[in-house]
Amino acid sequence: MCGRYRLTRADRLAEKFDAELAEELTPRYNIAPTQPVPVVRANGSRRMIVSMRWGLIPNWAKDASMSQINARSETLLEKPAFKENFERRRCLIPANGFYEWKRSGKSKQPFHFGMKDDSIFAFAGIWDRWKASQGQVIESCAILTTGPNDLLRDVHDRMPVILKVEKYQEWLEAPASACGRLNHFLQPFDAAMMKRFAVSSAVNDPENDTSECTQEVPEFTSTQATLF
Repeated sequence: MCGRYRLTRADRLAEKFDAELAEELTPRYNIAPTQPVPVVRANGSRRMIVSMRWGLIPNWAKDASMSQINARSETLLEKPAFKENFERRRCLIPANGFYEWKRSGKSKQPFHFGMKDDSIFAFAGIWDRWKASQGQVIESCAILTTGPNDLLRDVHDRMPVILKVEKYQEWLEAPASACGRLNHFLQPFDAAMMKRFAVSSAVNDPENDTSECTQEVPEFTSTQATLF
């Protein structure tokens, strides 16, 4: 799964995704579920970067508690909460790193994963628009996940789907009838293009949203792990 990520180079989003930016963004080091996140979606012939709630609420949901932050790519067309969105409401969710936790003894070691060149990339996402009984409209999104690549396999059994730049346009604009050919996009990203490192336990608390969350630290040894 993907339960936490960062976007600390927000100033380059419009250039990177050839999109119009709806509002000014600030660096984020520890983005957590239910928070607003920048999302790239197609708007006719244009791309727009808009804010959405991370945690997709299906348009037919009775309340916001039915939200999900991740969607398994293998079963998109089988789940009522995701099928229509995969067919008609796909998006890109920008990031330049994400976190996963590896159990070490009685503790968990957080790791940061990103590109070797620290560049911005995009998760494959889907989105929806939900209207509460009081009339409030919420647009929300979910990150698609797939099996792990070699860099993640010993940490977690899932990873977010990261799209190649040359696939952005097709992902955003392909019609519902072409969803079948999008399935081959939903594969583990090339581990040779990525890097990982252990980070400070500051990232464990979603209230912490500072550069301390991305501070590289030594990995736990088996002896250290028993002390926590």
